[in-house]
Amino acid sequence: MLILEYKARVNQAQQSAIDEAIRTTQFVRNKAIRLWMDTRGVGQYDMQALCSQLAKDYPFVAKLNSMARQAAADRAWQSVARFYKNCREKKPGKKGYPRFQKDNRSVEYKASGWRLEPDGHRITFTDGIGIGTLRLIGANPKRKKARPLAPFPLAQMKRVRIVKRADGYYVQVAIQAERKIDHQPPDKAIGIDVGLKAFYTDSDGHTVTNPRYLRKAEKRLKRLHRHVSRKVKRSKSRKKAIKRLAKGYLKVQRQRKDFAAKAASALVRSSDLIAFEDLKVSTLVKNLHLAKSIHDAGWYGFLWWVRYYAGLHGIPVVAVSPRFTTQDCSGCGARVKKTLSMRTHVCPSCGLVLDRDYNAALNILELALRTAGQAETGAASAERNASGQTPAGSRKRLRSVKVAG
Repeated sequence: MLILEYKARVNQAQQSAIDEAIRTTQFVRNKAIRLWMDTRGVGQYDMQALCSQLAKDYPFVAKLNSMARQAAADRAWQSVARFYKNCREKKPGKKGYPRFQKDNRSVEYKASGWRLEPDGHRITFTDGIGIGTLRLIGANPKRKKARPLAPFPLAQMKRVRIVKRADGYYVQVAIQAERKIDHQPPDKAIGIDVGLKAFYTDSDGHTVTNPRYLRKAEKRLKRLHRHVSRKVKRSKSRKKAIKRLAKGYLKVQRQRKDFAAKAASALVRSSDLIAFEDLKVSTLVKNLHLAKSIHDAGWYGFLWWVRYYAGLHGIPVVAVSPRFTTQDCSGCGARVKKTLSMRTHVCPSCGLVLDRDYNAALNILELALRTAGQAETGAASAERNASGQTPAGSRKRLRSVKVAG
């Protein structure tokens, strides 16, 4: 599924109509959750049947397209299904009991309620809400660097979503299309160890600097927070201050996403196999001393992009267990205990001295090769012990590897 996103040019009347559609979507979703809470044995089809009854009982719900109402009910069922799944798997901690939504920011249309104009860069919403025609910035095929919608047949356009953000409204179009990238084989397998000092360190000893976007923006964000707190509640000036604050956080979010996507793309293009630790980020952020830094690094988003680009390039990724990857010596396998403050690996058994993240990256690659049945030979291990590096010959290109993660 390919998702194209465009910023929409809207007027004041269209803004009000979109906001009404978003509020109606939230109303339908919350009604479906209430039905599930109050009635035993409610399923997905019962929630969709509720949409027709709500349209009869509430005139403002009837204005919203029937497919959009069903999409809202589907959102409610997804939260219920996720809760059931967590209960069946007996996951520790909270199971994600469905809650009522208070800050919905999108409305989704399925097959009906919208149409793409012949020029390919305008979309018209035909339900009773009154959104009308929206011009999509960046979709005009006559402009350079455009991502036109015109080449895709309407049959491939499955869903359209309008999303409200701090800096305006965006239209997302989900297209049923496969995307593949021709991968030039560099004959290289690589292991990476994500961290806080460096964003990640690979098994070649190369490091990528941690950008720390949130830390750099903290001074500006604190000033915007003070501006909000000084304004009178429910005043227009407070709403403007809140919008400026939201734009500040949105900028940090986009910087982090852009960096993660570009770093993952560069990593995938230069590798034939990528190994990383199967980290439980939700557990790691429970450390109150490191939570902000871990969130700022964005490990989960980066590893998501690695998996995504690896799928496009058709190369395997292997997620290995993080147990003792930092403690074990990559040279002889001896376990060397370290605290978080110890940044250098010094092995008392074989005398290997490496940066702790570099040592972990070598262990991660070794575990991945072992998982794939391509572990190093004794001669290769001896060569690495002597040089402190993994020889290039041991990083074979792996074509038939079971992908993990």
